[in-house]
Amino acid sequence: MLEAFFERKGEVKKALSALSDVAEKVGAKSLRERVERDLVKKLDEDRFHLVVVGEFNHGKSSFVNALLGEGALAVGVTPTTAAIHHLKYAEAPEAQVVYASGRRETIPFADAKKFAVGGPESPEKVDFLEIGYPAPILKERILLVDTPGVNDLSLQRSDITYSYIPRADAVLFLLDAGQILKESERIFLQDKLLKASRDKIVFVITKWDILSAEEQTEALHYAKTQLANLVKDPLVFPISAETALAGKAGESGMPELLAHLTTFLAEERGRILLDNALGEGVNVGALLAKGVDAKRRAASMKTEELLRRISMLEQDLAGQAGNIEQRRIKIREEVAGIKVGARKDLDRFVEDTIRQLPNVIDGAKQEDLKQYLPAFLEDTFKKWAEAEAKEIGAKLEDLAERTIALVREDANETTKRVIETLGGDVKRLDVQVDTFRYDAGIAALFAVGLGVMFVNVLVGGLLTLAAPVLALVLRDRIDAEYKKRAKELAPDVVRQAAEKAAPKLDEMIDDFAGRLDAWVVTAGEELHREVLEVLSAAKVQRETGEKDVAQVLTEVETQQALLDEAVSNVERIRASLWQPDRVRIATTAAALPPQEGPQVAPAPPAPPV
Repeated sequence: MLEAFFERKGEVKKALSALSDVAEKVGAKSLRERVERDLVKKLDEDRFHLVVVGEFNHGKSSFVNALLGEGALAVGVTPTTAAIHHLKYAEAPEAQVVYASGRRETIPFADAKKFAVGGPESPEKVDFLEIGYPAPILKERILLVDTPGVNDLSLQRSDITYSYIPRADAVLFLLDAGQILKESERIFLQDKLLKASRDKIVFVITKWDILSAEEQTEALHYAKTQLANLVKDPLVFPISAETALAGKAGESGMPELLAHLTTFLAEERGRILLDNALGEGVNVGALLAKGVDAKRRAASMKTEELLRRISMLEQDLAGQAGNIEQRRIKIREEVAGIKVGARKDLDRFVEDTIRQLPNVIDGAKQEDLKQYLPAFLEDTFKKWAEAEAKEIGAKLEDLAERTIALVREDANETTKRVIETLGGDVKRLDVQVDTFRYDAGIAALFAVGLGVMFVNVLVGGLLTLAAPVLALVLRDRIDAEYKKRAKELAPDVVRQAAEKAAPKLDEMIDDFAGRLDAWVVTAGEELHREVLEVLSAAKVQRETGEKDVAQVLTEVETQQALLDEAVSNVERIRASLWQPDRVRIATTAAALPPQEGPQVAPAPPAPPV
């Protein structure tokens, strides 16, 4: 499926490994370790996430089985007993239960089906089931997430809406050929899915085989017309999972869907993944250039002078601690203010909601109240949480941007002092903060807009805690005193939900602030440590008498040439990612060294999918 992407990824890994080799030769061992750990290894571990979403009885399990190629999942799982499934590649079928606490329990693969349809374990205790299966689609580094079907998508688990879907590379939204785009599906798309996932939704019409040819034409036109009111140029694929599982894949519509997913994952999501890694590679090259320059200067110094410069750098690094601590104190002060404001907002929300409850309860029919009141409370809580999360996210984003600007100013001053200590020319220096060490979590937040991701994560966390409490507002039988008991119990339920949500607010704010704080420390020390590491290696080489000055300078120039070549290769590959296929093929071929012996004409490029 994704052979071209993996070939390209191999080229990227090779280019990054070349930078890593230069770092080792220069003596920048910690930088080499970070390239291998944070870039090369991350590329190896990254998976494409496909999330399957659909209402109950839409043929979702049959569809997933068709993707896998055979019946790996139980069909007919009821909404009340189903669990989220993570399906990944394994040489042989295997299964693990992953609990909310993080604990994992290996179970026989056959028991996974029993578990899904109401086995002895309660799904409420479970985070997800991790299924390993030897399916070709999973071997392509794809993680397939099968979410439980529900009668109304708006009632599904909050972590699906606010965590799984926003983080997915593609969302497969299932529609039933017998009833395309129900009102509940339309509402879910408008209110929840389209806000964060508009560009990665693929609509799949299941049970296509139940319609006649004439009905299929009408149904496809209707689906595209209706969906076009919600999404510009909707992607719609009609399929029959039963036909595919019966061995007639060519007649099922599955090949067309898989072809699109292959192109989308490789050319859209995969290209961004590789571009990010190569961008970090460019930053690594900039750091290594400083290290090579430091090694070149050290080669011409006498031993006593080299030791003196190292001592000066160490003292300057120690002096940085006070400046770094000032930045950290500022972060802590502002974060404390954000947390206090969030708690006050939560208290106001609780009191406002409690004041509304009598009128809400009186305005509902007694027989509808048992179902209506919990839904009203959860929806009210969700709307407040979304608005509050946006406000908190905006404040944290502003704090991060101001902090980054201050650290950049500090880095300018630090770099000038380092170069002066080494006896260099400050005027020719191009100063940049090392974004390579910028924490991946914060970088990811900014990549999609901190507000959007913070809303998803925070709202999902708050609802996971509060929804079960709100659902318990009234579970006893309906009688003449029902409304009276509702007025007595509902305020306490709202307060209990808020008490559970409050620590989560603090936790989410502290988590982001902690990563920003860690970055401030790392960025503040990075240049010193990089140069000190290279100079210390030069000192050891000097003490052991391995090479004279001329040999070291020759070695440095060789390393500079290797670095220039490695950086140039990274930049070339990065530029080629965004060229059309034919241009990219020509560019890559032109960069290859000439081959000896008879030349074979290259095969023409494959036509676009």
